[in-house]
Amino acid sequence: MRLAPLWRTSAKLQVGFGILAFFFLVAFVHPLIVDLIGRGKNPLEIGAYPAWLMPSGAHPLGTDRYGRDLLAMTVTGLWSSLQVGVMAGLFATFIGVVVGFTAGFKGGKVDSFLATTTDMFLVVPSLPLLITLSAYARNVSLWQVALMLTIFSWPFAARTIRAQVLSLRSRPYIDLARANKMTDMEIIFQELVPNMLPYLGVGLANASLGAIFALVGLEVIGLGPSGAIDLGLMINWAVTWGSMSLGAWPLFVAPVTVLSLLFLAVNLMNVGLEETYNPRLRRVAGA
Repeated sequence: MRLAPLWRTSAKLQVGFGILAFFFLVAFVHPLIVDLIGRGKNPLEIGAYPAWLMPSGAHPLGTDRYGRDLLAMTVTGLWSSLQVGVMAGLFATFIGVVVGFTAGFKGGKVDSFLATTTDMFLVVPSLPLLITLSAYARNVSLWQVALMLTIFSWPFAARTIRAQVLSLRSRPYIDLARANKMTDMEIIFQELVPNMLPYLGVGLANASLGAIFALVGLEVIGLGPSGAIDLGLMINWAVTWGSMSLGAWPLFVAPVTVLSLLFLAVNLMNVGLEETYNPRLRRVAGA
């Protein structure tokens, strides 16, 4: 399968990729945005401005209970959430690729052992264990939270990748590669991986988004990394402080809107990739 240039792909894929790229750009340059908002002072410092200011030109999203600028908090929280999401997504996808490709391509006893191990992790109730780990692990960092989320997310990637590899390994070009005396590793990295790059890319995006929402869930119940503002923590503050009843709606609406757009972007990319690389869907979309 030859990868199509972005401008020749589905419009849904382009829109989803554009939204995702925009948020990554905003997160990456968030220190500059925070400096511009503060104009010489730290807008995230307690008491930087009067509390509960409504949106205005100086403060587009207003301020919170402690006088911190909510726009600065949102872009900073986006950076923290994306860090956890990308780290957990990369770790989970890497483990899933190793386990899935090995099980699907080797087959036999290797496949049975790895598939059974994956299924064991899948039936483990992840939410209670995450809550327990977060409750007992005090002062956890973003890296530690990402690792905890990885433990429970890699089996999903491994299982779906294995299914794809089982389908691809019976293709004629794999038989031709074996006839040409290519090693297993050469077949995997030269034949299988290039054909699965779009699928792996969306899998990474889905794993990252799942980790972000898992972090939000932990933060909403009062657990999560210490010393860092993220989107889930902002939602926790909004609920705890009763911001909606006080009229300070941006504290709740801003992080929810960002999370909703991230979810929309990943789903548009999913649909767009299916339309681009699935011939049957491409014909239907063209009609």
